[in-house]
Amino acid sequence: MKKVFLCLLLFAAACTTVTPPNDFIYQEVPTSTFKIATWYKITNPSSPVKVYVEGDGAAFRANGQISSNPTPRGVLVRELAFGDTHANVIYLARPCQFTKDDKCAPQYWSTARFAPEIIQAEYEALHKLAGNNPLTLVGFSGGAQVAGLLAVKYPDLKVQKLVTIAGNLDHKAWTTYHHLPALELSDALAHYRQQYLAFEQVHYVGAEDDNIVPSITENFVGNKSHIIYIKNANHSEGWQKVYSQIWAE
Repeated sequence: MKKVFLCLLLFAAACTTVTPPNDFIYQEVPTSTFKIATWYKITNPSSPVKVYVEGDGAAFRANGQISSNPTPRGVLVRELAFGDTHANVIYLARPCQFTKDDKCAPQYWSTARFAPEIIQAEYEALHKLAGNNPLTLVGFSGGAQVAGLLAVKYPDLKVQKLVTIAGNLDHKAWTTYHHLPALELSDALAHYRQQYLAFEQVHYVGAEDDNIVPSITENFVGNKSHIIYIKNANHSEGWQKVYSQIWAE
């Protein structure tokens, strides 16, 4: 499969370029709904797989209007995936990120960003790449919600551990806190909270994060022993100092 740069020419103006290592392969995985952009290395097919689930990306413009292209500009999740030395690593983009797809519409990175069809597409793509191998899912921002919904709704994925980074685990609490419209077309991890809490998990929280404020994670998780507070980290910056810790999960 052809290796490509992370920012395809089509999106060169919309995202920051990061070059994947030579052992990563790019693939747009077809599903029953969306094409999902992935970069992955599977060097030991019988070993567990570490999966990095991208955040919501460039869902909105600076003026608050919905973006026409949700491809992420930030590189945090890509840097983590490409620096991870585990044998099997997958970077899982969200629908409509890095790809052109006739089924894409702004609702899928706004009110329907966690809709059942979104989670189904992520499941199908991940299952095709990871098969029946045990998984550790690492979700950044809204990717934490996606990872959690994958774990509780699809037990055949064999999720062993959940790791979140500035994770949005309760989008209703988040929209309420920021006085934003509810994500009314989205599924909610809060409906599966007890099932979620049964998984082994760790949550990295930015002490200076004013987007996903620490209290949202604390209220959802309950047990603060599962939470690691990162000093001087906000929602998207200040995380490089714990990359090695996240790689070790």
